Amino acid sequence: MQATPPLEFSPLTALSPLDGRYQPKLDALRPILSEYGFMRCRVQVELVWLEQLCDAGLAGTAPLSPEARAHLRAIVARFGPADAAAIKAIEKTTNHDVKAVEYWIRGNPDLGVAGAFAGWPQLQALGEFVHFACTSEDINNTSHALQLQAAREQVLLPGLDAIVAQLRDLAQRWAAVPMLSRTHGQSASPTTVGKELANVLQRLQSARQRIAAVPLLAKLNGAVGNYNAHLAAWPDFDWEAFARRVVETPAASASSAPNAAIGLGLSFQPYSTQIEPHDYMAELFDAVARSNTILIDLARDLWGYISLGYFKQRLKAGEIGSSTMPHKVNPIDFENAEGNLGLANALLRHLSEKLPISRWQRDLSDSTVLRNMGVALGHAVLAQQSLRVGLAKLELNPAAVAADLDEAWEVLAEPIQTVMRRHGISGAYEKLKSATRGQAVTRAALHELIESLELPPDDKARLLALTPAGYTGMAEALARRV
Repeated sequence: MQATPPLEFSPLTALSPLDGRYQPKLDALRPILSEYGFMRCRVQVELVWLEQLCDAGLAGTAPLSPEARAHLRAIVARFGPADAAAIKAIEKTTNHDVKAVEYWIRGNPDLGVAGAFAGWPQLQALGEFVHFACTSEDINNTSHALQLQAAREQVLLPGLDAIVAQLRDLAQRWAAVPMLSRTHGQSASPTTVGKELANVLQRLQSARQRIAAVPLLAKLNGAVGNYNAHLAAWPDFDWEAFARRVVETPAASASSAPNAAIGLGLSFQPYSTQIEPHDYMAELFDAVARSNTILIDLARDLWGYISLGYFKQRLKAGEIGSSTMPHKVNPIDFENAEGNLGLANALLRHLSEKLPISRWQRDLSDSTVLRNMGVALGHAVLAQQSLRVGLAKLELNPAAVAADLDEAWEVLAEPIQTVMRRHGISGAYEKLKSATRGQAVTRAALHELIESLELPPDDKARLLALTPAGYTGMAEALARRV
């Protein structure tokens, strides 16, 4: 067989559909969780560590001039793909990605690298303090936390919030529309369309809170977590307090004063081996997976209601549902969402199970797994987008909903037998079971049964006036309250 020549990379030749077919839909996530995003965070951590060292009053260092401090921060703010490519070029020689970042910052004459400090004598004099006392994992674990922080705050939570807003709008809009319930797939006590969406909304809000509440931890404590090298250099310095300050001080923002101390804006991890133990990551990924599971439940239910005709889907000009059946309007958005949510959860669960496990003080099996955080969260974000499109297309078909409910008079067996029991009528449940279970129940048959009961006139009149559509309990109020 003739060998296939190498293909130039493009969305059409990408191995992952996230960078191929779906590439434009993930533009918000790509700068954060790509290798480029990882490199940018590494540069940020290295320079924040250096700036804080200069402010710590250690011998051989001094606070930076306002101009040098501004330059450090500008290196991060202006970091772009060309800078990442330059680091990657250095890595071809070092075969070590974090060392390549260090050399890109401080320069390395042996490699012909001028570095980001070129032209700044005060910074060049501090070259040996770049990556001072750090192990690679000090830089990497903090960078991963920064990546997850940005992905959570800028992409993941806003996506969930958009779905919550859509569900709230639909729950309010259809709060009073009666609908037949189907427990075990069989007709059951009626609800309203809005209440069923409110149920999902409430679950999703709780899941969103759990995602947002997970603290993002970082450690800066050296090769095995004991500040060994730090104390070898400055035995009398409180390195743990310093590391905590670097980790927990808020990161630079547009409102930061030029000379104000900046940190990473994360939560401090005081105990670790060489690597941060990743328990918080497992907690975060489990929380995201739980929200995904709720969304799978929603996607499947809406798919079913579309199949029943409860909902129509707003048509899109030029769109084709089937290559051979012209009439079809398929619920593809909910199907795509379900598939991507399943993929996301498979990856997220592997991440949460694998990452907290490391042999002795460190093994490298977590490294390649961590590089797939973007893949796992990318499928979740893609699914969120599909759900939002699907929800926006939904149009209620009130006639179908009402017709289905009007064929289910058997659901009134529940209130009839409950009122009978209230008044002490013996065998109430059994009488209604005999009259309705497995049988076609009509309005006339139920009214005949009610008329035969020894009930107070008011209760009898209330039951005679009851219809399946009127038997929805607090559904409307609950839907409006959510």
